[in-house]
Amino acid sequence: MSDYPHNPSGYGYGHQPPQSQPYSSAPYGGSAPVPYGAPPPQQVHSSPYGDLNKPPKDNTPSSGGYPGPYGSNPFSSLMPSIFPPGTDPNVMSCFQMADQDGSGFIDDKELQKALSSYNQSFGLRTVHLLMYLFTNTNIRKIGPKEFTAVFYSLQNWRAIFERFDKDRSGKIDSSELREALHSLGYAVYGPVLELLVSKFDKTGGMNKAIEYDNFIECCLTVKGLTEKFKEKDITYSGSATFTYDSFMLTILPFLIA
Repeated sequence: MSDYPHNPSGYGYGHQPPQSQPYSSAPYGGSAPVPYGAPPPQQVHSSPYGDLNKPPKDNTPSSGGYPGPYGSNPFSSLMPSIFPPGTDPNVMSCFQMADQDGSGFIDDKELQKALSSYNQSFGLRTVHLLMYLFTNTNIRKIGPKEFTAVFYSLQNWRAIFERFDKDRSGKIDSSELREALHSLGYAVYGPVLELLVSKFDKTGGMNKAIEYDNFIECCLTVKGLTEKFKEKDITYSGSATFTYDSFMLTILPFLIA
């Protein structure tokens, strides 16, 4: 694909993560769930999230690497971590090169630099969203486990972007964005889709198309807000009740990133 940057030989953003890694771009609920926001299927006790009989998930990152549950102090400390078993040596080396003081953590600018070395160049706002959603804190530091989740999730999202950029323009339009989000498990239509395109189109909505870096920010926003909503949707009904404080804590991190 001549329109996309290429990575060093032997490793790239089409390479599959190790089999032991739990990170994937699969939608919620396993194989072929109902995308969140879509009309429920014609069956009894349907859920927008998948099988209600499944046991609760633990805090292992999945479906893109987000830990759970949400609701903790956004300025709490980040616990030290290690690389998950089977992590690609290139990922480990990338983190270790960025962690120049050997603290076991890298900050926002170090993460930005580390990702750019693999043709994943993002502004600090996108980097801050990545760090918030993969650590559930606003301290803007990230450890080996979270870095690995970020790395493999970006790998998957690049593959999704390239799959739906059917004309190889380096951009996806509103219909392609709808299909891409649908593949991630989100049924986004109508005014919500229009708002997303307007927000993440670098021309302010004139071109009605989104480039790769803004596509990542769009995915982070949709996925992160949906995950937070799900924490309050205790009956998996697609409805939730928020107090004023919890609503503000849900929305503000996405506004101030």
